[in-house]
Amino acid sequence: MTAPRKATSFDIAQIAGVSQPTVSRALRGSPSISEETRKRIAAIAHQLNYKVDKNASSLRSQRSNTLALLFFEDPTPDDSHINPFFLSMIGSITRACAKRGFDLLISFQQFSNDWHTEYEDSNKADGIILLGYGDYEAYRGRLEQLVQQGTHFVLWGSSKDGQPGVTVGCDNRQGGHDAAMHLFGQGRRRLAFIGNATSHYPEFFSRWRGYAEAHAARGLACDPALQADALNLEEDGYAAMRTVLSRDVPFDALLCASDTIAIGALRALHDAGLRVPEDVAIVGFDDIPAARLASPPLSSVVQDQSLAGDVLVETLVRQIDGEPASDTVLPVRLVVRQSSGG
Repeated sequence: MTAPRKATSFDIAQIAGVSQPTVSRALRGSPSISEETRKRIAAIAHQLNYKVDKNASSLRSQRSNTLALLFFEDPTPDDSHINPFFLSMIGSITRACAKRGFDLLISFQQFSNDWHTEYEDSNKADGIILLGYGDYEAYRGRLEQLVQQGTHFVLWGSSKDGQPGVTVGCDNRQGGHDAAMHLFGQGRRRLAFIGNATSHYPEFFSRWRGYAEAHAARGLACDPALQADALNLEEDGYAAMRTVLSRDVPFDALLCASDTIAIGALRALHDAGLRVPEDVAIVGFDDIPAARLASPPLSSVVQDQSLAGDVLVETLVRQIDGEPASDTVLPVRLVVRQSSGG
């Protein structure tokens, strides 16, 4: 006679109408699960005569010695769907993991209901590095969920007061300030800015703030007619540049919130019969490989990708080890090329 099949946590999840990771957290008493849900799951487990396998539970609590690197899917002209700047960070993050004895699991962020818990609960990874988030105001709720679930994670981005979790990023405000002051130092007087300058895109917004502070330091006001929103796409940079040009307001310099935007703006200026840098000097941000190949080569604010990878991994490992971890702002530097008269 065949012995009856033992109930599993997946059976409980199906009856309770929750995910299997939720069942696991409830049965181990995780504070992230409400008391009502925990009691309902416990009652179903009792009815099914489900017993927690202590040995398996112990194994699950052990480290996987793996970190997960999750990319937000960005619209790109090719099939990568990865911001070019993030592509160039993979090597530094991989090396930083290897130095600390961790493997690296790379994937896109999956927006299922439990994408944020599946990695640690299934023992796929001990913690998560998040690169990119699209519209931050829409994404913030997911960061709050990560904190509530007790997931170890670190976000690459712009640190904000009250932001959930731990963030590592570059000094975007200083980069915007340095780029604008460089353009002023080249004798330019009317600076435009292309990039989304709102709280929905904090990194771009911080770069715009630095641009605005450089104006204030020279006793100047920013002209709203010389700013146009753009996301991190060449097509957006091209369209935003055309918008600024259509306003027929004079300008002789341009700061772009990313190199990708700047490359699109370069095309728009060329199509309008304007010369770079003779008529308009341009500075981008990120120093992606394409910046050096642009015509003319693009001046850009450099973020230290090697240092960034090391700090991201170190910050995450500190959390995993139960040590305090805090936001880190990394320095930037401006590299001057022909697009700004260098």
